[in-house]
Amino acid sequence: MSTPDLPHHPHPAAHPAFPPPTADRDPLAWIAPTVATLLLLVLGPAALLFGGLSAMATDSCGPDDCSQALETALSLIYGTLFFGSFLTFGTWLPSWVLPWTRRWSALRAWLAVASLLPPVFVLLLVFTLPQG
Repeated sequence: MSTPDLPHHPHPAAHPAFPPPTADRDPLAWIAPTVATLLLLVLGPAALLFGGLSAMATDSCGPDDCSQALETALSLIYGTLFFGSFLTFGTWLPSWVLPWTRRWSALRAWLAVASLLPPVFVLLLVFTLPQG
C-alpha cells in the first residue's frame, strides 16, 4: 500500500496561517470605534462626575421638599448612569470586534454612535436640571 503523493514544501511559510486579505476588507473600519473610544474617554468620566454631583441640586430644597420634576430628573440620571453603562459597553465592544469587512461597516458605525448615547443623555439631563 503506497501513500498518495503529497506536494513537498520545503518551508512552512509556504502555507500562511491566515488567509490573504480580500477585496471586501474595509481599510477604514477602525475609524468609528476609535472616535467613539476617544469621545467616551472624555464623556464617560464627565457624565459620572456631573451625574454624581447632581444630587447637590437638592441642597436648596431639602430631601423632602423638592419638586417632582427634579426628583424625576435625578432618578433618570442615576438610572442612566447604572443601566447606561451596560448599553455603552454592549455597543462599544461589538463596534471593535465585528469583522472588519464592508458588510459590517454600517452596523459598526451605528454601534459606535449608540455607545455615546448614555453619557450624552446624562450630561444633557444634568445641564438642564429643573429648579428644586
